[in-house]
Amino acid sequence: MTSKLFLVAISLTLLTLAGCNKKSGSTVQNSNKVRVGYIGLTCEAPIYAAYEKGFFKEEGLEPELVKCSWSTYKDALALGSYDITHHLVMYFLKPIEQGLDVRFLAGIHRGCLRVQAGVKTNIHTIEDLKGKRIGVPGMGTPPFVFANRVFGVHGIDAGKDITWKVYPAGELGLAIDKGEVDAVADSEPIGSLLIAEGKVRNIADQIMDAPYNQEYCCEVIANGKWVDANPKAAAAATRALLKGAKWVETNPKAAAILAVEKKYLASTPELNTVALARLRYIPSVQLAEESVHTAAREMKVAKMLAPETDTEALAKRAFMHLDGVSDDWIRNLAVETVAGGQISPAEDARLLASLAGKDLESSCCRRKMFDQPDQEAPNLADPEAPCLSRKLVADQPHQ
Repeated sequence: MTSKLFLVAISLTLLTLAGCNKKSGSTVQNSNKVRVGYIGLTCEAPIYAAYEKGFFKEEGLEPELVKCSWSTYKDALALGSYDITHHLVMYFLKPIEQGLDVRFLAGIHRGCLRVQAGVKTNIHTIEDLKGKRIGVPGMGTPPFVFANRVFGVHGIDAGKDITWKVYPAGELGLAIDKGEVDAVADSEPIGSLLIAEGKVRNIADQIMDAPYNQEYCCEVIANGKWVDANPKAAAAATRALLKGAKWVETNPKAAAILAVEKKYLASTPELNTVALARLRYIPSVQLAEESVHTAAREMKVAKMLAPETDTEALAKRAFMHLDGVSDDWIRNLAVETVAGGQISPAEDARLLASLAGKDLESSCCRRKMFDQPDQEAPNLADPEAPCLSRKLVADQPHQ
């Protein structure tokens, strides 16, 4: 029995590491090589920009991009399959509470999550959502976690007072149309598209509503042992990613096109531009540290952290300051302005209208066009499942 358990443990470890297609290795001290993990998300634009525009090399680093999957992303970072990335604070806080050795280093961008109610419902406030059915792209996804935080601070028990239903992200609007859900929790570009289609109204908006509009949803995060062994390289890699963020904020349209043309993600330039236009890539250190504290407090209220957890101690353990990475450095950082790389509010509105007006009779077409990895997984709705017709999707029960 003991030998069988050992073999199972080994198998699970190998499966975990396979997600990034790299073997974990011992940490090398004073190395200028850095492995940067990515999944292929819209919001990872600073990673693509930092690599393609040479920002890592400007910092004296030799970067290697490591393609990963959602299902093994957290463990792969902790086990050393890659060294650094930027990712969701709320996605990593629980594992850090449980002992995952990773550190947040700086803030990358704000605001990509929303809770939206159908326009035909009488839901106008967060309190109105008590007892309602809410569609999400997966249990444990960022939209689900954000909704839980919002409910927690408004006295709603998300485990008892809400009925959760899982749908592919591109079919959340269809679920609203068919009356299968009263509201949805989603991320960009789905939230903006549903508004443009006249299907929903915003109830909670991470980019607009306090305190969420002042916090970072995604921050630079690195393997703890690697940071301890390579503080200078960690600082240099963080600066490269922050410069990438500032470049994306300055040139969102150019960043969107770059990501698609270089095949970092399966999207269209128009859709990726819509998604990036609403995110705010304004890097920071102090606000990033405050964001970790805020998220920890609210996740505890929402029962997503253990009741005995000291959230202040957790946040202090989770966030690390590095020499040469400061708000003063960020303020003095200059990036190029690419001709034609920006997007005006009028152009943003035209793109949304164009995308919202597309005749997508098949839910399969909608899934292929609008679903993206940051909205799919970890998802109970299998993203590899065959596409279904509108009627079949509408008739299918969702528990």
